Amino acid sequence: MNNSKQITDGALLAAIFIILLLIGIFTPFIFILILFVLPIPFVIYTARHGWKPALLMFAVTLLFSFIIIPIASIPLTILTGIGGIMIGTAIYQDRSAYETWARGTIGFVVGILFVFLFTQFVLNVSWSQEIDTVIQESMEMTKEFVTQFGMQEEMGDQLDVIEQQMYTFKDLLPSSIAMLSILISFICQWISYKVMNRVENRKLLFPPFKNLNFPVSIIWIYLIAMLLTLLNLEPDSTLYLVVINTFALTSLFIIIQGFSFIFFFADFKKIHKAVPIVIVVISLLIPQIFLVLVRIIGIIDIGFSLKARLENGKPSS
Repeated sequence: MNNSKQITDGALLAAIFIILLLIGIFTPFIFILILFVLPIPFVIYTARHGWKPALLMFAVTLLFSFIIIPIASIPLTILTGIGGIMIGTAIYQDRSAYETWARGTIGFVVGILFVFLFTQFVLNVSWSQEIDTVIQESMEMTKEFVTQFGMQEEMGDQLDVIEQQMYTFKDLLPSSIAMLSILISFICQWISYKVMNRVENRKLLFPPFKNLNFPVSIIWIYLIAMLLTLLNLEPDSTLYLVVINTFALTSLFIIIQGFSFIFFFADFKKIHKAVPIVIVVISLLIPQIFLVLVRIIGIIDIGFSLKARLENGKPSS
């Protein structure tokens, strides 16, 4: 009976995956939306039956998708399959929502790395050259725009700074992959929770964002990376790449912690829920000012357990 259920679920969910894959490939304008949904069949199947049967479903799905859509289906199936199985395994093992998120992130990092290697060695796409080409074309368009308005003298030095910053983004590719994986994993897991709660009458939820707490070690890693960025490291060295990517990732975690405290404080003081949302939007629109403040709040919250201090203090009026 159990084997029959596994086979039935596997066939149905594999078919759903292939349909979604076809929609994503042949309708590029909704591809990004489909990308977040593609892992869900793997999440649901793995959450029901565990990772071993899921690997068989993954292999069969990969084979059929390759037969129907050669080449293009391989990176997409592997990317979404690995991420979906990692999330589903954590759900099957009753892990917490945040541990599930972390496992999913690792799965999508592995999947994205495979996509890069596949396109590099099979499709002969040099991502380094592609990024350089995009930067050069963007700078040429910017310079033409500045020249048309006669601002080349005023903007000359600023253009050099902008070009240097754009090439720095190329060095941040590892942390960008991690950030993208964090985003895909979160959205995919959130949608999976909604689907499984409705279909299977489960109660899978993320804990309130206001209760999020990263470990204190994040601050120490952040501070060490920040101090190392002040050294004159060789831009082409491995240490330089490790330092700037570590700094970028820990900065992201601290900013998330800062936003979490803002939501906590709004709830603690009985402030309308729209206020912290507006603060997040403004911070993202004007990052040069507000994200710095949010980062400081995040450091204080992690380092001094600010939420716990408020909760253990006098009750808010």
